[in-house]
This record gives sequence, structure tokens and C-alpha cells, in this order.
Amino acid sequence: METIHVNVKDSYDVLVGPGLLAQSGALIKDVDSRIQKLLIVSDSHVAKLYKDALAGVLREAGFEVFDFVFDAGEQSKNLETVGAILGVLAEKAFTRTDAVVALGGGVATDIAGFSASIFLRGIKVFQIPTSLLAQVDASVGGKTGVDLPEGKNLVGSFYQPSLVIIDTDLLASLDDVIFTEGMAEVIKYAFICDKNLFERLQKKLTKSSPQLPEIIAQCVRIKADIVSKDEHDNGLRQLLNFGHTIGHVIEARSNFTVSHGFAVAKGMERISRTSNVHSEVVELLKKYDLPCDDPITSDQILQGVMNDKKKRGGNITIAFVNAIGAGELRTMSLEEFGNYL
Repeated sequence: METIHVNVKDSYDVLVGPGLLAQSGALIKDVDSRIQKLLIVSDSHVAKLYKDALAGVLREAGFEVFDFVFDAGEQSKNLETVGAILGVLAEKAFTRTDAVVALGGGVATDIAGFSASIFLRGIKVFQIPTSLLAQVDASVGGKTGVDLPEGKNLVGSFYQPSLVIIDTDLLASLDDVIFTEGMAEVIKYAFICDKNLFERLQKKLTKSSPQLPEIIAQCVRIKADIVSKDEHDNGLRQLLNFGHTIGHVIEARSNFTVSHGFAVAKGMERISRTSNVHSEVVELLKKYDLPCDDPITSDQILQGVMNDKKKRGGNITIAFVNAIGAGELRTMSLEEFGNYL
């Protein structure tokens, strides 16, 4: 097991290794022995695989355990679902010394984290990510939230977890398409700040690759370092949005039928078309069977970014890559961005 520390105001550890789900009860108790009640928040796919096992481990550790299962998919990432979670927390008389446990992919981590951040003005949340995308990205850094019809992640909060438990064994049950989707975020890290990771990805990773846990840990180290320097996304952290500005527009325009990872892959290709690394971006995306083209027009992109969280007044900050491992940020007007596109 590797421990990676996230050095923010409310600091915490990310644990990476095999077999950690079975240790989760003891690990949570070590963080706060006052906790009596835990609510597992999970989606309908993941719950069938791991909810009962997790609940058993938590009960063995002495916790009173409840669960909330929502329909799997981005369509559930909304205020209605959050309201239902808050209702369960209130009905079961959770207090400020109780906690939420997120079990699942990026949707579960975002919904559970946001619900915890606003119930009783904030109770603890523990993240147990089960998808590659959630393990390397969504579960770490404290970005929580839900979508509105007008755009993705427009309602949310910065709310750090108390602990992230990444059991790399859980990836074995992932559908191949979901694993592929998560590789988009791994590739993002390589291009923005780790040329060595880019080189390592030339040998195609699979769910059974022995080097996968170390690759996951490296991605977490990168994100932990960036978040520690810019917790609230006002500068350096925006590098993590490489491919996301356009990707979020593609995702929303599809009514979320295009998954987040696939939309980010398309976004990385689109924003790199005039860069020095475009061919490398396309080649690596294709190596991992990720889509790297989308018919979206410049006008559609500009319309979509009008509600983007990275927009400040009439300007928007975009993450670019012109050399592998050396991402950069450019702040430009929407007119300038349109001309670039």
C-alpha cells in the first residue's frame, strides 16, 4: 500500500493498493473514532458488486450502516438525487460526527461529496473509487457537484474528503469500455506534466497490467501536488482541465450519451489541432481505443463555454500542451478563443 498526502487546509491521505476494501472499516475508524453512522452512496451497477461486501466490513468495524443507491449514469448527477440523499441522512438522524462513504465512479464521488458538504453544513466523506477515472482523478482534490440542464458541474463545492481508499483490485470487474474511458484522464496527466508517464504509456496498459497500480499512484501524486498548490482552482490547478473545456461541451450537447472520458479524449484532440503535439495526442488516444474526433463546430464550442466555470467575466483560461509534459495556461477573451478554434 502506498500513502499519498494531500497537503491542503483540511489535509488527508490517499491510500493506493490491492485489497483495501476489506480494510476500509478499520481505516475509517482510524481517521475518526467518533463516527457511529455511515451512509454508503453508490450507483446501481457498482452496488450489485461491492455494496454488501463493504457494508459487512463497516459493520464488523462497529459502524451502523445505511445505503443509498441511485440509477447509474450521468443523468442521475442532479439536485434531485442530492435532495434524496439529504433526506435519508435526515431521516436516519445523522449528526456532524457521522459520515458518508462514496462507493463508485466519478458520478458517485461527486454526488456523495457534495451531499456531505451541505448536510448540517458539512459532515465527513470517505471516497472509495471503483473506476479508473475516479481513482486517478474524481475522488482526489475535493471538487464535488452536480449538473444543471444549462451545463456540467455548475452547482458544487470544494470539499475535501477525510480519506481516499483506492483498492486497485476493484478494477478487475470494470467493463473494458469503462476502463478505456478512464485512460483518457491518465493520458491527460502524461501530456500536462509527466513525459516519463507518456513514455510508459507506449506499452499499452490493461486491467491486468502489473504496473497499473503504480501508474494510478503516479497520477494521484501529480494531482495531489497540483491541488496542494492551488486548492480552489484559481491558477495551476486549471492545467488539469486539459481537454475538459471542450469535452464538457461535447458531453452536455450529447445529453450525456457521450461519456466523460470519451468527451475529454475528443476535447484533447480538438484543443491540440494547432499544437506541436497533435500527432502524439492522436496516436496515444488511438492506442487506447479512445475517440479522437468530433464534428462539433467552433460556434457550438463557444456557445457551450458561456456557462463554463473557468470563465471569468469575458475571459476564459484554457489548458494547452505544446511539448509533452509541459502544459501551459492561456487566458483569452472568448473572441480570441473563437479565433483559435
